Amino acid sequence: MIPFPQIQSRIQFLYSKKNVSLSILREDEIHPLISGNKFRKLKYNIKEYESGNYSTLITFGGAYSNHISAIAAAGREFGIQTLGIIRGEEWVNKISENPTLQFARDCGMELKFISRSDYRKKTEIEFLDRLKSEFSKSYILPEGGTNPLAIKGCEEILGNHTQGFDFICVSVGTGGTIAGILNSAKNSQKILGFPALKDAAYLKDEIKFYSKISNFIWVNDFHFGGYGKVSEKLIDFINNFKQEFKVTLDPIYTGKMLFGIENLMQQNYFPKGSRILAIHTGGIQGIEGMNQKLKKQNKALIL
Repeated sequence: MIPFPQIQSRIQFLYSKKNVSLSILREDEIHPLISGNKFRKLKYNIKEYESGNYSTLITFGGAYSNHISAIAAAGREFGIQTLGIIRGEEWVNKISENPTLQFARDCGMELKFISRSDYRKKTEIEFLDRLKSEFSKSYILPEGGTNPLAIKGCEEILGNHTQGFDFICVSVGTGGTIAGILNSAKNSQKILGFPALKDAAYLKDEIKFYSKISNFIWVNDFHFGGYGKVSEKLIDFINNFKQEFKVTLDPIYTGKMLFGIENLMQQNYFPKGSRILAIHTGGIQGIEGMNQKLKKQNKALIL
């Protein structure tokens, strides 16, 4: 039996301004390589894989995907054969130039590169049937790892130690993490979702599919132009945040969310006396790839 313990992440107080306090839930500390929401999403999926007659765990992601990195690390740690379906055939002969893909291969993950047009078919039944035919006894996880078992794991992010907070803030990628949080939050708690995508309105339907709670607040002003997009102002914020609070933020999800929370606090968005909890969902592995891009552009790097 693969051990996946019940974990309660520590809460780190950050600061109080204008009688509003901000703390961060250190989900990034769960595991050095399978951290944050990736650990939560994998917990019950790995148990399902172990209980079935499977020989390969297959999933999908972009060339710098946190999900691909986490699945590869889990495969190495738990002795599971993994296959990553990667968006973009141009990476076939450039694996060594990409820290995420190189790490995944070093972990033993087999990489299969497909065109962007084929990748868009990744949820279609015909595409999945061909994949199952090519790789028999395969357990398929969707991009980002979001499925009902992932939601079950994400419901364990909150607990008795988080009940005293008025606002719970979380970044949104595929919608699974915020759905789990909505399912386990107290009725009195307000949930703020910060999407990493520029055009993420469709995710609201995805979230509603996994959660009956629909009264969350959608904060769509801090995506910095879309997924994978950053600015000098964001990089400065992430570096200053690390220096002041000794917390490393990733530039795709958590960094943008914290930037947004601080801006909302400056705008007096939160009522006086509010206690805010930001969920650190991990994703630190993506910093190396982002720095690689920034270096080519002769821009400041993430420390």
